[in-house]
Amino acid sequence: MPATVGYGDDGSCYICTEFDAGGLASAKSGRTVSVCIPARNEAATIGPIVRTVVAELTASGGGVPLVDEVLVVDDGSTDDTAAIAAGAGARVVTGDTASGGKGQAMRVALHEAEGDLIAFIDGDVTNFGPHFVTGLLGPLLTDDSVTVVKGFYQRPLHGGPDGGGRVTELMARPVIDLLFPALSFVRQPLAGETAAPRWVLEKCALADGYAVELALLVDVASRFGVETIAQVDLGVRAHRNRPLSELRPQATDILAAALARSPLVPGA
Repeated sequence: MPATVGYGDDGSCYICTEFDAGGLASAKSGRTVSVCIPARNEAATIGPIVRTVVAELTASGGGVPLVDEVLVVDDGSTDDTAAIAAGAGARVVTGDTASGGKGQAMRVALHEAEGDLIAFIDGDVTNFGPHFVTGLLGPLLTDDSVTVVKGFYQRPLHGGPDGGGRVTELMARPVIDLLFPALSFVRQPLAGETAAPRWVLEKCALADGYAVELALLVDVASRFGVETIAQVDLGVRAHRNRPLSELRPQATDILAAALARSPLVPGA
């Protein structure tokens, strides 16, 4: 089992490079794995992501037999996301609402996917590598006490080495500090790179919209304890950075989900 890096009093922190795809495939012990990608208008990036997972981590693609299924949920795309994903080797399904929403797309993925372990990755990463998947699956396959794995990484912004994750720093982390301080050890609570056993996701209803990541952490901590949450360092993650004007809906969703779950808010 890879060594973990101590991280406060709660949870375990891993480094993705400590996990070997072949070793993880041997550790599956009959369990099946689905990699799920909620995607909206990601035609520019979805192809290389899917091809990498299929070619390097599936037996059908000639790689290591770690991943049994690659599933893309087309969340209301108006470009060629669905066709490109299918051509790259993914099974593509359509989101269940015209307006879409990340949480809704993740629920569709959970319903459609066949794996015992579900790894969610984003479809807009421009420097994607198989370590995004092996890093997320490593803690689940080597430690049965882990209920959810969150990725964290360095996030470049506008050519600089960091500065990304603006909603995380300006909304999610302050909300956690004030309302859910036991989760303050989670470095990037809104990371789209998340993995969990199917039974955990089924017990913790996936929230609508952008609130899904924070809500899942709060619900897992409430049901199973913060000590069951693991984190993995995925290195550097480069993706499409949105203008500030497009981040307000994300912040609003996150605040609403936090207030709905806070023990400090009457009626929550």
